[in-house]
Amino acid sequence: MATPRRHGCMLCAEVVMCIFLVIAPLSTAIGVNYGTKGDNLPSPAKVAAFLVTRTNIDRVKLFDTNPDIVRAFAGTGISVMVTAGNGDIPGLATQTGADSWVATNIAPYYPATDISLVAVGNEIMDTADKNLIGNLVPAMQTLKAALVTAGYGKIRVSTPSSLGILVDAQPPSAARFRDVWDVAIFTPMLQFLRKTKSPLIVNTYPYFGYNGDTLPYALARPNPGVLDTGTGITYTSMLEAQLDSVYSAMKKLGFEDVEILVGETGWPTKAMDGQIGVSPAEAAEYNKYLIGEVSSGSGTPLMPKRKFETYIFALFNEDLKPGPVAERNFGMFQPDFTPMYDIGIMKDPVSMYMPVCNAGQNGTAYGRHSSCLGGRGAYRGERLEQR
Repeated sequence: MATPRRHGCMLCAEVVMCIFLVIAPLSTAIGVNYGTKGDNLPSPAKVAAFLVTRTNIDRVKLFDTNPDIVRAFAGTGISVMVTAGNGDIPGLATQTGADSWVATNIAPYYPATDISLVAVGNEIMDTADKNLIGNLVPAMQTLKAALVTAGYGKIRVSTPSSLGILVDAQPPSAARFRDVWDVAIFTPMLQFLRKTKSPLIVNTYPYFGYNGDTLPYALARPNPGVLDTGTGITYTSMLEAQLDSVYSAMKKLGFEDVEILVGETGWPTKAMDGQIGVSPAEAAEYNKYLIGEVSSGSGTPLMPKRKFETYIFALFNEDLKPGPVAERNFGMFQPDFTPMYDIGIMKDPVSMYMPVCNAGQNGTAYGRHSSCLGGRGAYRGERLEQR
């Protein structure tokens, strides 16, 4: 496998690991998925303090509305996407239920915590649960109405979907939403998203679509590309092709103006024995490419100069997650905040022994302009509803 890229690290290997390249603050919204299915993870207050003081990450996506986590980001300047659980959807489809949910899960924290978006469920279309699917769009509509009534109209509402919502996804020009869903679900959903200026959230993983022959295409290494005969475009990046497939499906319904938000994308550092293309080197390569692509604002062949709010999966490895080995190994950081690899999101060089700032009073993190006061001892998902 390839050797991880290094950038002039001259530090003693026995004392300090080679750490993240220092770059200017990111110019486009790059966030991270913060999952909690682990028995060795740091406290939410320490996580918030770390992200504020050590990284250029300016937004996080949560898979629930855990009060301790939401509260930890109060006053940090970090934007937070929270998730209403799949099981909440039928209740949210009623105005009483939506009003109650907002009173319990938003009102105690907002605006101290900058809640920017509520995700209604996670990959609901993949559940095959007719009750959840049928109530999804009504729940989004009613929840938005409840937020407006409560005075929180700036908070967006959407729902994350996998690429399983598409058929004929390749080449991108042929992609469309699945039959029946296109009219019954995605037409009213996209109407709602357009009206409320909210994005369509898609989870795009080249990792789940590659094989030994297509690894360069998945990682956007030099490769001969894949020709879309419908447009004459040759794609050399699987991620760009996936995003353009979503765009094509939206355009067929007349909603190409709705923004696309990448809710999850990433690459694991470990998988089952013998699987090629999985190590810290490939994870760093993909995520560094991702950040460069998103930050450049160059867009995709079908969406030139379009910017995509993007959330990398994931902040930490989660050792309690079920499923294949890879599912537990998407993290960018170890539980002690040691970087798994270099992708250029750190504010300053940080050794593996560098402490994280202490949390502020009442468990909240210091703001972005506060000084670090931490001493040496300051620190030291199911697939659908929570990854």
